[in-house]
Amino acid sequence: MRLQDRLRRDWRFLRGLSRTLKRVKSIAPDSENLLCDDLQAAVDTWRNRRALTFEGKTLTFGEMDALANRYANWARSQKLRRGDTVALFMPNRLEYFPIWYGLTKVGVVTALINNQLVGQTLAHCLNISGAGHVILDSETAPAFEAAQAFLNKPMMQWVHGMVHGTQRDMIQTLRSCSQIPPDRSVRDGMKASDPALYIFTSGTTGLPKAARISHMRAQLYMRGFAAATGATANDRIYVALPLYHATGGLCGLGAALLNGGSVVLKSRFSATRFWPDVVEEQATMFVYIGELCRYLLNHAPSEDERRHNLRLAFGNGLSADVWAELKPRFKVPAVLEFYGSTEGNVSMFNFDGKVGAIGRAPKWIGKRYNFRLVQFDLETEAPVRGLTGLCVAAGVGQIGECLGKIAASDPRSEFTGYVDKAASDRKILRDVFENGDAWFRTGDLMKTDADGYYYFVDRIGDTYRWKGENVSTGEVALHLQAAPGVLEANVYGVAVPGADGRAGMAGLVVSEDFDLKRFGDHISQALPPYAQPVFLRLLPVIDTTGTFKHRKVDLVTAGFDPGLIKDKVYYRSPAKGYVRLTAPTYAKILAEGVKL
Repeated sequence: MRLQDRLRRDWRFLRGLSRTLKRVKSIAPDSENLLCDDLQAAVDTWRNRRALTFEGKTLTFGEMDALANRYANWARSQKLRRGDTVALFMPNRLEYFPIWYGLTKVGVVTALINNQLVGQTLAHCLNISGAGHVILDSETAPAFEAAQAFLNKPMMQWVHGMVHGTQRDMIQTLRSCSQIPPDRSVRDGMKASDPALYIFTSGTTGLPKAARISHMRAQLYMRGFAAATGATANDRIYVALPLYHATGGLCGLGAALLNGGSVVLKSRFSATRFWPDVVEEQATMFVYIGELCRYLLNHAPSEDERRHNLRLAFGNGLSADVWAELKPRFKVPAVLEFYGSTEGNVSMFNFDGKVGAIGRAPKWIGKRYNFRLVQFDLETEAPVRGLTGLCVAAGVGQIGECLGKIAASDPRSEFTGYVDKAASDRKILRDVFENGDAWFRTGDLMKTDADGYYYFVDRIGDTYRWKGENVSTGEVALHLQAAPGVLEANVYGVAVPGADGRAGMAGLVVSEDFDLKRFGDHISQALPPYAQPVFLRLLPVIDTTGTFKHRKVDLVTAGFDPGLIKDKVYYRSPAKGYVRLTAPTYAKILAEGVKL
């Protein structure tokens, strides 16, 4: 790299880092300034400016705040107290953010439930949230009712839409709730370390876990992106990601709302509508996950894709090949890639736009960062320890697991963990670089280069990422084994050319009465779309290790190539369900892609 280019990159890096640290340095766990206070300050400053736009309707900051106050006063009318939980199980809609913003004003925690969940997985999330009330709409109410049999206790349903039976009409109820803010005294004694939200993540194994998002952690997300993006009151951010995830629901909203900008919210992502919406709504930024950008590239060209006023795209999971095409084809001036996890304490930004890098931590910056890479043994799936018993640092170009140091002296390095304490403890690695230290295990393999750029390599363990979601192989296998005719199931992810993440594939041992149609119907009801296996392989027997764990290495290596596999292989056709995978179809998937 030429000296001039290096200096330019270093300047952009330092500018972004300085701007971000300045915005978050005052955040502290013992502060009485809560997340809702940050948002209230924005409302007071920009009360008459537009804040949220959804399906042709716009709320100003003042109107958004008035709606949030109604939800806060609804909670008080239901005798909900500080620390109580309300479950929010809805798709993106205009009320989504005002609901949880309003509940934070009275100290109530909101559990943001993935609106694609069904059955026992949905019930599991509701159960561990501890919520006694659930807020729904007409789209999610049927799924909730179907899952009620698996709940540990009854929950009061509040529906935005038509109601029946014991359901309550939330819209009608809100009309009798005041839009005047609740008195600040209801939050007396609360600290920024208190929980504000539960956001669910698959983690690395098992069913979804509820990550505790404190007020401080949410402030770090929202303030961090308000600074890192350089957003102003003139920015308009297009958000088509689900608000139950931190990327869209905290990073995207925070970048706009804390700076007086506005959000264009969509119910879901559509490659067809994306560019016309961006042009029509005069968006200046959009927030992404890598798969979203690949969908855009795979979509047919249109005039709108280059007629926009975008200045920045920001998000995570953008692979180098997509990144390299995204900017010139769509005339996106700049990309801000970041790395972070819902529950973790590691975050990094690629402020200077190095294609393919998830962030940077140059040596000359000193020990300002709390993360390191350690050598990792893929066979034992454990960090490598030297003769002293401590972990061995990974060198330049060497793949290692990323760890984040947990230090009481630095609030930005906190690990608030999960609702399940045992699950939290499993994510902590001790005696890493010195006896007695504690580090958060990200479960992600990375490597660095000589300039301090970090590059994502893969996930550790039995989780793969597909359609922007972490999928637990153990959870999927349990549902598959409950299907009629399935005796055993071994679930894994396989690479598909031209697609981000890994597609789900299942090796099945089945009985004589196994029926593909019945199997497809079963998993459609039991699993959300992103967790349903894309490929099936019928096996005579599943190989196991000496400790009876399913072997996956050979299955992953073989992938879904019918030319290499003697067993029958099927793929899920969007139109026909599971059908036999033939050599011509396999070639078509490799050559031009098939919607999976």
